[in-house]
Amino acid sequence: MLEGGDGDEEGWDSDEDVPDEIGVVDMEDVVGKWVSSRRDWEGNGDGGKGDGKKAMVTPVIRTSLEKQGYKIIGSHSGVKICRWTKSRLRGRGGCYKHSFYGIESHRCMEATPSLACANKCVFCWRHHTNPVGKSWQWKMDDPLEIVDSAIELHTKMIKQMKGVPDEPSAVPGVTAERLSEGLTPRHCTLSLVGEPIMYPEINVLVDELHRRRISTFLVMNAQFPEKIKMLNPVTQLYASVDAATKESLKAIDRPLFGDFWERFIDSLRELKDKQQRTVYRLTLVKGWNTEDVNAYSSLFTIGQPDFVEIKGVTYCGSSATSKLTMENVLWHADVKSFSEALASKSNGEYEVACEHVHSCCVLLAKASKFKVDGQWYTWIDYEKFHNLVASGEPFASRDDMAVTLSWAVYGADEGGFDPDQSRYKKE
Repeated sequence: MLEGGDGDEEGWDSDEDVPDEIGVVDMEDVVGKWVSSRRDWEGNGDGGKGDGKKAMVTPVIRTSLEKQGYKIIGSHSGVKICRWTKSRLRGRGGCYKHSFYGIESHRCMEATPSLACANKCVFCWRHHTNPVGKSWQWKMDDPLEIVDSAIELHTKMIKQMKGVPDEPSAVPGVTAERLSEGLTPRHCTLSLVGEPIMYPEINVLVDELHRRRISTFLVMNAQFPEKIKMLNPVTQLYASVDAATKESLKAIDRPLFGDFWERFIDSLRELKDKQQRTVYRLTLVKGWNTEDVNAYSSLFTIGQPDFVEIKGVTYCGSSATSKLTMENVLWHADVKSFSEALASKSNGEYEVACEHVHSCCVLLAKASKFKVDGQWYTWIDYEKFHNLVASGEPFASRDDMAVTLSWAVYGADEGGFDPDQSRYKKE
């Protein structure tokens, strides 16, 4: 199975064994089980508003997701500790968002207020164990309770990483200082699994995170343009641009909507009107979507994103729901070549700014906005962002930018690896 990067899992934890094949459940195969278990999960008093609607998380879905390490919140949300959170706690380096935007990976919480999605992407490493749907049709939990529960469950998972040097069972490298910092999340990636923007109270949830001075990186699949238009400011808004033509997008994302292409283009147009930081995220799958440089370039003029993240797909084991193999995985050199070619098509508007070799990921940035006197400013001043949000006044993506450290810049010897961390390579 391959992973496309909607969340930050980037495959399996390098310190854990990976099963050859995970027990998976495709939602098309469990309809019969829904009927038999309806009495167990419909109106089960788990905090959802009734109105005769069913909970999104059925016993079948819950079992499958919990087996994959998810902590289920209420009737439709979830949280999961990221491999990079564990890595940073051990002093072994952070994720590409640390290199590109200054995120503190050990203080980042990965969550979603909606486990449902409108696509069934061929590279989704979640094995399609989450529900699918084109509109919200389930019970709805309170957004403040979701935030409270997400932080509580996240910190419990962080505590499990506690390391005491004299204790044989301690996790190596986890210091009291890093653990203390990890118990106070300062960032939240709203992706994980599903489509967070589907949640009807997404604005309330985002505002509550900001009130607690937790930044928000929200990832969506560009199928709900009306939701994007109504979305309050987030720290950084992502659109998954998995293909550049209608035919390839249908093949890769396997969308539920018949008018998926029109929704996709309209979503990119809505991105253009956002004043805060916006990102196109491209997941490259060899043999599927790596030949359309010109078509990708044409999409830049529609949404005019501040940044373009280009990432090679990650192999995550086999699955009955995907035909992809290691043959579809690109080397970092391949991702660099694609990124440089794509930047050259923009006639200087976008330049390669950063890279994270470990993740096979490269960042393009608008040079006119984020390159000042030859210095990149792709990082975020998070305190300034929260002050701007709290002011209630309009602000733009340049207002909270911060200088990119030299080791994160494209072509640096460190390859995007923080020199303050210790590189760990598992045989």
